[in-house]
Amino acid sequence: MSDKKKFSPALLNIVHTLPDNPGVYQYFDKNGKIIYIGKAKNLKKRVSSYFSKNHSYGKLLYLVHSIADIKYIVVSTELDALLLENNLIKKYQPRYNVALKDDKTYPWICVKNEPFPRVFQTRNFIRDGSQYFGPYTSLRTMYTILDLIKKLYPLRNCTLNLTKENIEKKKFKVCLEYHLKNCKGPCDSFQSGEDYDKSISEIKQILKGHISSVIKQLKELMWQYSEKYDFENAQLLKEKITSLEKYQSRSVIVSPTIEDVDVFSIISDRSFGYVNYLKVVNGGIVQAHTIEMKKKLDESNEELLLLAMTELRQRFHSETKEIIAPFQPEVLFPDVEFTIPQKGDKKKLLELSERNADYYRKEKESREAFSTKEKSSDRIMNTIMNDLRLKELPVHVECFDNSNIQGSHPVSACVVFRNSTPSKKDYRIFNIKTVEGPDDFASMEEVIYRRYKRMLDEKQPLPQLIVIDGGKGQLSSAMKSLEKLGLDGKIAMIGIAKKLEEIYYPGDSIPLYLNKKSETLKIIQQMRDEAHRFGVHHHRGRRSRETIVSELEQIKGISDKTVKKLLNSFKSVAQIKETAEEKIAAVIGKSKAKELVRFFRQEVKTKKS
Repeated sequence: MSDKKKFSPALLNIVHTLPDNPGVYQYFDKNGKIIYIGKAKNLKKRVSSYFSKNHSYGKLLYLVHSIADIKYIVVSTELDALLLENNLIKKYQPRYNVALKDDKTYPWICVKNEPFPRVFQTRNFIRDGSQYFGPYTSLRTMYTILDLIKKLYPLRNCTLNLTKENIEKKKFKVCLEYHLKNCKGPCDSFQSGEDYDKSISEIKQILKGHISSVIKQLKELMWQYSEKYDFENAQLLKEKITSLEKYQSRSVIVSPTIEDVDVFSIISDRSFGYVNYLKVVNGGIVQAHTIEMKKKLDESNEELLLLAMTELRQRFHSETKEIIAPFQPEVLFPDVEFTIPQKGDKKKLLELSERNADYYRKEKESREAFSTKEKSSDRIMNTIMNDLRLKELPVHVECFDNSNIQGSHPVSACVVFRNSTPSKKDYRIFNIKTVEGPDDFASMEEVIYRRYKRMLDEKQPLPQLIVIDGGKGQLSSAMKSLEKLGLDGKIAMIGIAKKLEEIYYPGDSIPLYLNKKSETLKIIQQMRDEAHRFGVHHHRGRRSRETIVSELEQIKGISDKTVKKLLNSFKSVAQIKETAEEKIAAVIGKSKAKELVRFFRQEVKTKKS
């Protein structure tokens, strides 16, 4: 990259003739489009470094080779360069500059630039001289502030052009808002511009978080009214002060010793930087905001934080004289002291800001993971619908599998998948009631009828697909139940045979063979295996419990009720055998305990002999 023959003489001539002043430089591609904007303390040194160094980093290498023209703007100070760079980046959004996440969706509180200014919420930031406060990430906070302002200061909400000339010509008359005492009627000369502007001044202080200064001014005025025996106006001011103090008490007080500071922190990963901003006024946090910055040229934390500081202080109209940050930036702000705290309340504030940045990052990652999962789920369901020729997206699928060992304790498991993932809270086990012996077909017919009869009776939403573990026989039995319930043709049903993993459809003797690696077959197999696992697990538990009960019921004088008492107290037969007779007697009585112990001793002697 140090080979200057790669660049045109005209381009190198611009580089060599750049001034040594602070300024902003702009790189253009061959189509005349701005691709990068940068600031510099010394334009000539900074721009020359792009053309004299070997750039091994891919994007930076490509940027330099894409430069076809250079333009620059000279400014007085490095801070001016920083401010101009920030504004130009927002305006042109060049390809290789850090991308700030846009906050157009967040609302602001606007104090309109007009005679007798209105105060209202808006999402449109118009640069017409109006003042904007925010943005507010919490609508509740914004509405609380607006309600407070409306309660304390009756302002107009009409859009009349209240110029001095129009008011003097008596063009307007007061409306219902005046009679409701929501407005003091400036349109009809009932309120002077001076009095109105005084309210607007106090409102701006509240919006900036300087509530204490407003309270102090109102208290002084209240005492003046009291001294003049104007108790009515004094009482009105007292009510305002009470409301402001109540609102102020809701602020998060971090330290009474810290007055007005801005706190900035940054955390970053390979692709993004996350800068958190806390505005502290009179020891309380009045504003908290995090911005996301997409890296383009592997920018450092120092570069990202400096750009974010500039943007956020402009956005929030901050004029604080102290900034708490994790490190000293390369550009100093006039009349602003930077504090890099090592301990104490200011260090805790910085750590709080860092935690907020980290919460933002984790929340964003969670949202993206959920979105990715949702997209993946939709794709899988669309694949299943197409592969199985279904009419509906299989959002809700149920799979059935029968389980019995040598015909004893037959059960059927029903597992439920929603959005292609198991919904374990919806799993169900059915103990077979009407079938004797190992009859899979009849068992399946019973279970399908019971399951969907109940869903119809309870008006539950039906699945879009039923999967039967078995071939044509089990599938035909299941279909009989759907026909009895009038659900044939309303719910798709398939059977999966274990031997060759064939997919059978009702009334079709020719199976469907899916690719062994297909996503659809893997999901169906997962459902089948999950139903089998769930059924076997329940089946084993049931057989184990029944074996224990039958063993205990062989003992003279031990009834079902006594067995339940024993198992509730001692949990297992092994535990009962190891328990002293006195403890057993405390649960079921002396005579039964004696008989129980005698039975177990006899059992041990029989095994030894």
